[in-house]
Amino acid sequence: MTTAEKLNSVVAKEVVEGLSKKNKSLPSWLFYDEEGDKIFQQIMAMPEYYLTDCEYEIFQEQKSAILKSFSADSPEFNLIEFGAGDGLKTEILLKHFTSEEINFTYRPVDISASVLKQLKKRMQKSLPTLAIDPINKEYFEALDELNEDRKNPVIVLFLGANIGNFHISDAELFVKKIADNLREGDKLMIGFDLKKDPNLILDAYYDKAGITTEFNMNLLRRLNREFSANFDTDTFIHYPYYDPQTGTAKSFIVSKIEQDIHFADLEKSFHFKAWEPIHVEFSQKFDHEMIENLATKADLKVQQYFYDSKNYFADVLLSK
Repeated sequence: MTTAEKLNSVVAKEVVEGLSKKNKSLPSWLFYDEEGDKIFQQIMAMPEYYLTDCEYEIFQEQKSAILKSFSADSPEFNLIEFGAGDGLKTEILLKHFTSEEINFTYRPVDISASVLKQLKKRMQKSLPTLAIDPINKEYFEALDELNEDRKNPVIVLFLGANIGNFHISDAELFVKKIADNLREGDKLMIGFDLKKDPNLILDAYYDKAGITTEFNMNLLRRLNREFSANFDTDTFIHYPYYDPQTGTAKSFIVSKIEQDIHFADLEKSFHFKAWEPIHVEFSQKFDHEMIENLATKADLKVQQYFYDSKNYFADVLLSK
């Protein structure tokens, strides 16, 4: 079975299970096919989408302070990044570290070999002196491999507010699992989207230009393309909301009419009542108490907060 066929079978399984539930849902990773990736690039460039700019600013303005914290216990370290993606934000730090002639190895981790290949090629062109050693494994398998034979401390990066994709209980388990694979002197930096004006948060999921709506509708079009489904996007709306009490943002795709959606390739049909939603996205926003609790439950200590100038976002350094 080819990689494409495996992915297709995984998507099919998620679709059948998710649309068969009483409360229909689809995982947010289904947004990211080739077309979805292009639309998400547009989202990141929106004036309403503050997250990317905030973390860029933190790295650009505080790269020296970040390096000082990273190298406080050891001048040599392994810099591990979970889900590095294109590595553009991280490159700000990498350029500074190499310019300071710090002895470190950058080890991006991803289950996609092609993503890592592209990242390594780009980094070697941009930073020819960078020691880069990608790890094509699942996150915790990568940490296991590192722990087999290492002398230098590890600093794990989990950036871009990705921790917000987990419900709180799952985030606690995830961070605890990372912490259990760290040794004394190791560090973990996590990007947190902070609680703020609810209108600012909601605008990031429902922009006036309609790019976020297009992003959601592309998910339905993806299912049409890949499984010969018959979604008519004119009969659905994109509906996000934010709860300032819990700090949770959710997005739904809602059917405006009663209808049956048929997947010809799967030989399956799913009934929608009028105004029935599909839950497609979850994003947790944090305050300081939530961050401190997350660290405490993982037996980690909050070492330092790095904020953007508006206090919309924080990269938080935790230590073992």
